[in-house]
Amino acid sequence: MTPKVFINRTLNMRKIKYIGLDMDHTLVRYHSHAFEQLSHQTMCKKLVENKNYPAEVLQLKFDWLLAIRGLVIDKKKGNLLKVSRHGAIRASYHGTKPIDFPQQQKLYKSTYIDLSDANLYTAIDTAFSLSVATLYAQLVDIKDASGRDSMPDYDTISQDVVEMLDLSHRDGSLKGEVAKRLDEFIIKDEAVVRGLERYKRHDKKIFIVTNSDFAYSKLLLDYAINPFLKDHKDWTELFEYVVTLAQKPRFFWDNLRFMKVDPQTGLMSNYDEPLKPGIYQGGGAAKFARDLGVEGDDIVYIGDHIYGDILRLKKDCNWRTALVVEELEEEIQNYLKAQPHASEIRTLMERKEPLESEVVEAITLKIETGRSSDDARLHALQEEISEIDKTISSLIRKQQSMFNPHWGEIMRAGNEESYFANQVDRYACIYMPKLADLFEHSPRTYFRAVRRPLSHEMALGLD
Repeated sequence: MTPKVFINRTLNMRKIKYIGLDMDHTLVRYHSHAFEQLSHQTMCKKLVENKNYPAEVLQLKFDWLLAIRGLVIDKKKGNLLKVSRHGAIRASYHGTKPIDFPQQQKLYKSTYIDLSDANLYTAIDTAFSLSVATLYAQLVDIKDASGRDSMPDYDTISQDVVEMLDLSHRDGSLKGEVAKRLDEFIIKDEAVVRGLERYKRHDKKIFIVTNSDFAYSKLLLDYAINPFLKDHKDWTELFEYVVTLAQKPRFFWDNLRFMKVDPQTGLMSNYDEPLKPGIYQGGGAAKFARDLGVEGDDIVYIGDHIYGDILRLKKDCNWRTALVVEELEEEIQNYLKAQPHASEIRTLMERKEPLESEVVEAITLKIETGRSSDDARLHALQEEISEIDKTISSLIRKQQSMFNPHWGEIMRAGNEESYFANQVDRYACIYMPKLADLFEHSPRTYFRAVRRPLSHEMALGLD
């Protein structure tokens, strides 16, 4: 059986007292393709109406394959980049058109991407951002093709797209449509509810911290949680605390005031007392943990946003962390399909490496001793290496064809880990494709990280 919970740091669930959950894309799953298509359409409409973009923007079609999580938008050059864990560029597109390696070298030379420079780069680090990257690439194409001054520069386009997505969330354009067609956008997952009630029986206390408002949260929880409850009458009994409009990641580092929400009316009132089980708005993690009487190691928080849910939390609160990476469901299946090609590549590399060593040694001796080399042998070795390289290149193309046709794997950039994979490794104690995968494990599971061999240990055969 393929494992579905992946471990970066040891996590003993028996010692966890509170399990915190993000709502959107974590506790409540979305049909991501449908939602991102809606986001794309909504942004197109708002760009034309609010920012005077050309009417042809309304004809753009959402392409699910144009972007993956972990890409970087170069706002100055109009490019999408895939970078390694060290920030080296491994693939690039200008708009929707691939940039070949020589052109990439000319554009970036030895540049390493520093994502802390928000003036230059924007990271696509959540499922909610795929429509942003896709639309940005399409708008770059329109600007390049039109040659009109009416289209803003690349930087302004990136700002406009993000601004229109934020506006769509604020003004209810997106969530209003979701509310009208819940079955089209929201996945009901009985396994999640079964798991929540099972963990409650083991005395795990469960809370929600979401950036969605109370009315939208209630709508989704009524729809996705209540139909499957057996030990509880309503989701308000299942969760000890529900914090809405939390303004994550600000929730994790700021000390905003909590407001008490009346679950019957949705009305709010000021609240300055120690927190008691119930529904709130706003607030901050420091007071939350203090009023619960728990330390960071007593809480594991599970979310889908590497920055908003995991990175700032880990830096500012030291809670234990778990990340939902829904793309892994398909990615794992693709890994399994690609294994025969990967195995052939490894076999060929084992053949190639001693040939390369022989070439290096022969040329080194010739230079250092002045003795003539066996040119015929060297030529034959280089020919054989070249043929192996051709076969390996063909196999790599076949292997990568199992994944996204433009960008390949999400968690790798060539042979290296992708920048996104590096973020997951650094900040998520465990990660999984969906919340139900965690609930397949006992609430007392000891998730033990494996010993990772270092490069010199592998070279010495000590792994």
